Amino acid sequence: MAESSKDQRWQADALARPDSSPSGNGSAGVPESPDSTTFNPLDLRDRVVIKLLYEELVLIQHVQAAWDRWVKKEGGTSYPLWRELAEDPEIDPEIVFEQAAIVYSFATISLEGMDPTDFLKGLGARITADQWAGLEQLRVAPVKIEEGSEGRRVIMATHDPARQDLMRTLQKLGFREIEIRFAKRVEVDGFIDEVRRRRKGDFGKAAEGMLAFDLGASVDDPERALFDEDALEAEINRSALINLFEATLKEAVRQGASDVHIFPNARKEIEIRLRIDGELTSWHIEDRVHPEAFLAVVKDNSINVDRFERERAQDGFIQREIDNALIRFRVSVLPIANAEMTVRSESIVIRILDDRKVIKDLRKLGLAESALERFEWAIHQPYGMVILTGPTGSGKSTTLYAALSHVVTPKVNVLTVEDPVEYVIPEVRQVKLSHKLSLDQALRSILRHDPDIVMVGEMRDKDTADLAIKLANTGHLTFSTLHTNDAPSSISRLYKMGIEPFLIAYAINLVVAQRLIRTVCQDCKAPATSIEKSKLSHLGFRPEELDKITFYNATEGGKCKTCRGVGYKGRRAITETMPFTPEIREMIVEAEEAIDEAALGRLAIKQGMLTLQDSARAMVIAGETTIEEMSRVVFSGL
Repeated sequence: MAESSKDQRWQADALARPDSSPSGNGSAGVPESPDSTTFNPLDLRDRVVIKLLYEELVLIQHVQAAWDRWVKKEGGTSYPLWRELAEDPEIDPEIVFEQAAIVYSFATISLEGMDPTDFLKGLGARITADQWAGLEQLRVAPVKIEEGSEGRRVIMATHDPARQDLMRTLQKLGFREIEIRFAKRVEVDGFIDEVRRRRKGDFGKAAEGMLAFDLGASVDDPERALFDEDALEAEINRSALINLFEATLKEAVRQGASDVHIFPNARKEIEIRLRIDGELTSWHIEDRVHPEAFLAVVKDNSINVDRFERERAQDGFIQREIDNALIRFRVSVLPIANAEMTVRSESIVIRILDDRKVIKDLRKLGLAESALERFEWAIHQPYGMVILTGPTGSGKSTTLYAALSHVVTPKVNVLTVEDPVEYVIPEVRQVKLSHKLSLDQALRSILRHDPDIVMVGEMRDKDTADLAIKLANTGHLTFSTLHTNDAPSSISRLYKMGIEPFLIAYAINLVVAQRLIRTVCQDCKAPATSIEKSKLSHLGFRPEELDKITFYNATEGGKCKTCRGVGYKGRRAITETMPFTPEIREMIVEAEEAIDEAALGRLAIKQGMLTLQDSARAMVIAGETTIEEMSRVVFSGL
């Protein structure tokens, strides 16, 4: 430095004497605590700071200022003093990191003039996307493979090689035989940025032929052993597996799937199924890889999922840009037993969250005209509750999101409580539940958050139902869901939870029971030649109207490009909407030991409610679905 003094030189000389230098092996990660909070140069034990002073690279005033900040920070002395010194705006941090590397015996490497092309063709081709993401976050550049006295190793360059646990973190990423060296930050950043740019371009080209896998390649590559645990690790790093994974996500989105199922089957193959229009369909079976290798690739590419954890359930997420749209994926990993019951394996289900599928126009829900009018009336009331009921996968969330999108304006405060948040709705404050925030805690806090409209994901127990009912009865429009088969049974469910009948009667405006029914493909459907009349009678068709209806069959196994030979294309909701009229409220209030679901249903039908069976029947008459699909959906679970 330009400025120095005899006092500083004397202090540095004194600190550098053997009798005043610290003992030990000079670990970069374990700082020594100060004996006092008052700065005394002779008390310094940080060898990096001592070297900086001795080389006249910093002033004693800088060290004193760093010391004062260091000892005052909560837990400040848990890291070395020289790191606090590097934060000083008057000091070039590169100088501090370079001297730390020298003190802790890290070799130096220059990346200037190093061509990333050589890296991408060699070592870079063996590094997975997830490993590269980890290296970028650490700002570590794997620059080359080098022969040493102990064999081949990967040279890793970073501006801060003395970081605590850096070696362990790199090993968790899958790198094994490595040597960490110091390089200037500007060189490391430049190298990483250039590699990222080129990798992105190469991936775009490779993505065009993602389904052309080369899974027969050898895994006995000596260079790969530098950072592979074993043969399984080598298989994980094969680009074909990554291409298969990326192709799975892309194809699932393009086919309109809601879920992707990935699991090892009884033949020790990896099987991939897509849930399209509610039905699981086999998409790909791969027998040329270890199932665990592909499962590990999926876990590696999922945020918040630990590849090495195989004994507990895990939840994570993935985000990709597919066909110019940002798609989110929710990942669920579940341990399962394999066919031999000896080795632990795993099943992975990926839920596809495509914001383009959020319905904002209520008419696109497929509600009958009378049901739509009742629904629109209910969601525009200033207070009260609207309940959506049905089994898992019946489209309740889709209908709720459509309702919220319809009523949200800058004049109302809309809050939701969800586990998890599936779709982001503009202008809505969405609360995500976690192990630190329970549903009960969130609802109690929402009461103090000045809400106008509240959506409660599901009323699971009496406490949740009590709070939701309280919201509805205290001037808030409230949306929630239940798991029941029809609209009247939802009232009985709340009663059995312990909610008083008069609270139920005057809190609820409308109950909507819902199912999703597949629509027959309009391009390949064929008129049905014969249908059992007894079956039609059971489904509510009158004998006198049969000659006026054209029934259709789904053409399965054909070559139709629209439905891919399935016979069905898309789904729509069938519903029964039960508004709480004065007569229905009175019947609920007068209930004593139990709610009479059948009587409630008869009264609602008398007042104009269309049942689930009526809604499905109308679709069959309109030629939109089949008798088989109506029978499957309406009577499943009844």
